[in-house]
Amino acid sequence: MTPPDSTVADARRGNWVDAYAPAWTRPYLRLSRADRPIGTWLLLLPCWWSVAMAAQPGSLPDLWLIVLFGIGALAMRGAGCTFNDLVDRDFDGRVERTRSRPLPSGQVTPAQALAWLVIQALIGLGVLLQMGGLAIMLGVASLGLIAIYPFMKRVTWWPQFFLGLAFNWGALMGEAAAAGRVSAAAIVMYGAGILWTLGYDTVYAHQDKEDDALIGVKSTARLFGARSRIVLFRFYAGMMLAMLAVGPLADLAWPYYLGLTIAAFMLYRQNATLDFDDGAACLVAFRAHRDIGLVILAGFVGARLAG
Repeated sequence: MTPPDSTVADARRGNWVDAYAPAWTRPYLRLSRADRPIGTWLLLLPCWWSVAMAAQPGSLPDLWLIVLFGIGALAMRGAGCTFNDLVDRDFDGRVERTRSRPLPSGQVTPAQALAWLVIQALIGLGVLLQMGGLAIMLGVASLGLIAIYPFMKRVTWWPQFFLGLAFNWGALMGEAAAAGRVSAAAIVMYGAGILWTLGYDTVYAHQDKEDDALIGVKSTARLFGARSRIVLFRFYAGMMLAMLAVGPLADLAWPYYLGLTIAAFMLYRQNATLDFDDGAACLVAFRAHRDIGLVILAGFVGARLAG
């Protein structure tokens, strides 16, 4: 059993939850991964890309939507993680990296986690209702993807693909909220995001591949094994080709292509040098995808400001 107020294994030491949050809130914030915000960033960035793409030439993205999607990503990522931990609590107790999470360590009960899930879902619903009809319909449709994801590691070697379907839904919702449409550019961006997720979540899954093998959990890290580097190069190349296609589809100016070039270099350098057998290095590499996504966002914003 993990001590009831201990830091979760893959959280940064001295993170804000452990350092500043009231003690009674910490198990719930850990359930939501508030001490590990990278997942919120990776869920949020496709939303922001899409909102930025939908901006008018010469304009910044809609700042109200930027804020709404930020709050929504916090709430829905937290709800999704809470649901995932409820489903996986028996598995998590048998994996070194996850046994310190609130449910398997006994920091919260399943009933408490369920109540926290409902609260977060209601916050997400409140955010969603501030958006237009098309965005609301898309948000409701995403619930199916969120619901099935935790079960995929039991039935397929490709749970990372299903995570990509859910985590990049914002590429469709952002433009729907900003412009009331889902264009070909947004659909292509959604496909690019899925390939991106296949890459970064395979890196993440390499941390657990030995434990996963022992308990029978499937992942692309186990599927690809020693071939991971070359397979990830293919995913990232496909992502970049798709993102390049977004440019002319959305009539984006040159800063967009500059951002993509920098992001492509960052992806290449990371994948070329990463030791996939070093769990700590894989976690650092996974977290670095926030910066890659922010560079792409800067390209979108710069492209719209340039006209």
